[in-house]
Amino acid sequence: MMQKRLKLAKNLLNLRGSVLIVTIDEKEYLRLGMLLEQVFPRAKVQMVSINVNPAAASRAGSFGRSDEYIFFVMQGCSPTRLLLGRDWVSVKGRTHTGAPRWDLLRRSGSGASRDDSPGCFYPIYAETGTPSIIMVGEPLPVGTSKAPQVKGAIPILPIRKDGSEGRWMMTPGELRIRISQGRVRLSVSNKGKKVVLYYLADGEFNKIEAGEFSIVRRATDGSMVFAEPDEEDAGSVLAIPSTQWRIPSHDSTQYGTRLLADFIPGRKFPFPKSLYAVEDTLRFFVKDKPDALILDFFGGSGTTTHAVARLNKQDGGRRRSILVTNNEVSVDEAESLRGKGLEPGDPEWEALGIFEYVTRPRLKSAFTGTTPEGEPVRSEYRFTDKFPVADGFPENIEFFLLDFLDPDEVARGDAFKAIVPILWMVAGCRGEREDSKGSTPWFIPKHSPFAVLVQEKQFRAFREKLAERKGIEWVFLITDSEENFGQMRRTLGRRYQCVQLYKSYLENFRINTQDALNG
Repeated sequence: MMQKRLKLAKNLLNLRGSVLIVTIDEKEYLRLGMLLEQVFPRAKVQMVSINVNPAAASRAGSFGRSDEYIFFVMQGCSPTRLLLGRDWVSVKGRTHTGAPRWDLLRRSGSGASRDDSPGCFYPIYAETGTPSIIMVGEPLPVGTSKAPQVKGAIPILPIRKDGSEGRWMMTPGELRIRISQGRVRLSVSNKGKKVVLYYLADGEFNKIEAGEFSIVRRATDGSMVFAEPDEEDAGSVLAIPSTQWRIPSHDSTQYGTRLLADFIPGRKFPFPKSLYAVEDTLRFFVKDKPDALILDFFGGSGTTTHAVARLNKQDGGRRRSILVTNNEVSVDEAESLRGKGLEPGDPEWEALGIFEYVTRPRLKSAFTGTTPEGEPVRSEYRFTDKFPVADGFPENIEFFLLDFLDPDEVARGDAFKAIVPILWMVAGCRGEREDSKGSTPWFIPKHSPFAVLVQEKQFRAFREKLAERKGIEWVFLITDSEENFGQMRRTLGRRYQCVQLYKSYLENFRINTQDALNG
């Protein structure tokens, strides 16, 4: 089942700039990782460990579970660097300080000995007194460890604390270029007895050239000095985090289970994700995409759609979320219901299904700010954007039942009304959704940016009607003739996004076929 669903997802991930995000626990992550590499051989796949339960769920005879895993399958896109709080990045050490990172000029790790690169063992002369570089010498001959003396200067060699010979990160010529760019810095410690050299790597220098940091002056050693971060950003760093997330707001107990209880009191859902964890995850990929489309194959309690609404509120975005879920009941509930003589399809059974009992009421409560009982939700959102939950969101939301259409009705053209919601979604889910009223030559809703030509022979009158309406962006033309469609599209010009619909509408939306699964 997992493999079949991933192959369906592959058809949707063909567009560049798309990303598939999958969460999994430790029992299945190995198998999922293997499947992702098989199904998406050309995509970049990366896994992140996220701490979702700081208290850890105890298990008899096993380590307590505190995390789950997120797989990112990236097709022509990468996560965006964001201004992150200190929870995301290290506070101590040299990794993230809110300013460009200066690395040691003396190489460490592998390939760090003089023998590994003799051309990188040379003296650097620092002026006596004021810490500045006078000159860069040439590589010393093999077997020589004493630098020529220069008047008024101290020679600095890449010698380790234990007295062994190391090497600089670059050749003398490369270092001279970086000194002229202000990318080399001297640090004097131990009362002037020890001089340490640092440099800015290419990645950090690229950030400076991109304008992420402001240069205010040059220090006495010629190195660049940067402006201090704004006070409100002093505890933040512009970065992409590591593959281990330990963020308090990602606690699924506090901001998943208990938060869900605020929206639908008395109703339970097993292991809902933290709203803020999903929000943060999406932000890395849609922060700069205000019109992004987010598709959630396994809707569950509706956390993804809820998170998209929060993202839109934060920056005025128009991101759309399509959520797909079933209306199954749990195994225990099914057994109890059957004991009462009920079966799937009975109203009492369906009322306890995940969609009717959890997903729909949770999203309606989140968007309106009121519980299913009509009471204001008495809590506040935290993190990033704080406001009363009762304020709701200025979003529209529609719920649809995926059902089977009778092919005979479709062939007769009697099922057009059933596909209108799909056209509304294709056109951006904007405006109040309207239904087609009976058999008409065309359908032009009042509040949505699309129009449909139902009867091909009425194209001329349809075009005149289009001219009377402003804001139409999508035009669906129902015809089985490729030639006629091309002619109508050329006549309408480039003002509209034209889409051909076959008179047998099912052909346009037939994706659950063997060809699709093998694609």
